[in-house]
Amino acid sequence: MKRKGIAAAVLSVVLTMAGAAVCFGASGWQKSGNNWVYYDTNGSKLTNKWQKGADGLWRYLDYNGNMALNSWVDGDYYVDANGIMVSGKWMKLPQKSDRWDNNAKQVWYYFTSDGRAASDSWQKISEKWYYFNSDGEMQTGWADDDLYYLGDDGTMRTGWQYLEDPDADDDDNDDVRPYEDDDDHHWYYFQSSGKRYVPETGGDSYKKYKIDGVNYYFDEEGRMQTGWICVTGDEDDFKDYRYLQDNGKLTTGWYSTYPPEDYEGDVEDEVQWYYFGNDGEPKVGPSVENASVKDLEKINGITYLFDENGNPVYGLRNLNSGSSFETYYFGDRQTSSVQKGRMTIEEGDGTKSEFYFTESGGKAGRGFTGVKNNYLFYKGKLQEADNGTKYEVIRVEGKNYLVNTSGKVMKDTTVKDSSGTKFETSNSGIVVKVDKESDNGDEYARDPYEPVEWD
Repeated sequence: MKRKGIAAAVLSVVLTMAGAAVCFGASGWQKSGNNWVYYDTNGSKLTNKWQKGADGLWRYLDYNGNMALNSWVDGDYYVDANGIMVSGKWMKLPQKSDRWDNNAKQVWYYFTSDGRAASDSWQKISEKWYYFNSDGEMQTGWADDDLYYLGDDGTMRTGWQYLEDPDADDDDNDDVRPYEDDDDHHWYYFQSSGKRYVPETGGDSYKKYKIDGVNYYFDEEGRMQTGWICVTGDEDDFKDYRYLQDNGKLTTGWYSTYPPEDYEGDVEDEVQWYYFGNDGEPKVGPSVENASVKDLEKINGITYLFDENGNPVYGLRNLNSGSSFETYYFGDRQTSSVQKGRMTIEEGDGTKSEFYFTESGGKAGRGFTGVKNNYLFYKGKLQEADNGTKYEVIRVEGKNYLVNTSGKVMKDTTVKDSSGTKFETSNSGIVVKVDKESDNGDEYARDPYEPVEWD
């Protein structure tokens, strides 16, 4: 009780300094019961008006002329327990619209330097941005047409934020953590201005956007994408696909994963290897049957061939080279790259044959045609005399070579085949006489066996 008396006395001194006297009929502040009132120079009590005290602070006289306490006044202003207008200050108060309800929700308001509660606007307070709705309530969550996001403390967020979508069902779980599988939560990027990045896709489904030197893709709502996306909407063309990591980063280089679920192409296995360029575009070639030597791709010194589904080709393949074809071997599925040197390969018809692929130079990996180490090859395949013939004439690039059943070229010699026909050859293995008569062996020559590529 003693403290209340002191406080009242102090307030009396402060307020009466603004007027000339405390007696009835004088102008200025006066005590009226438990209330303070103010009389003008005409002796009239002020109502619904602001009045300064001797301390230079504003107070408000309500409709009865009493100084208002702890209440909203004059629309968007608030006076504290001493009747002083609040300014430049945060206040947590019952929701203005329900202030007469004892159970009204408590919300934050900010009163600007002129005492008016901030409303329907952004305010920079202590170097942080806040947004207030038309009732002056500090906002949290999505705000200002869902283009900005405010934390639980009301501060505007910038940078990456993993959030529930603005239009998500209110019954959804709001506590989903990043990278969990939830259709209503996504990563969003808020620029330095606080505004959510929302691309103009220009008719495409997604748009690429570089952040801190890293490329990401966003949809028309500004949701960062993960996994497979088709950037143009043309789901039939694999080169229009991109693959995004769980953290949204655009995949480059080699990567093994499942094919896109919505891709219409004929994919052999559930998991495939893909190669993505620096722009994220997958390496894609023509169908294998239409591939040419021009479609070969060299990556880090290794040569590959990609099909129309973005997969590296494997097995024995005959590639178009203008009017003819060239044979390459891409190894098994685990290798899927051009092989070189001599090796035994199972062909597409199931037979195993010897092959030789050029080991160096601009034609490295191409099936060799001609004589190599005394053996005859055509498009890389060893050319052997049929079993039981002992020797056979094989025409390669317009020349008739005599080979035995091992494919060895018979050089500078005279031999008889199983039928008794005698062949004489030059020092390069080309037939020059048949049965002692000058003859190039055309009558006996056959075309070489061609490589049988894999299905």
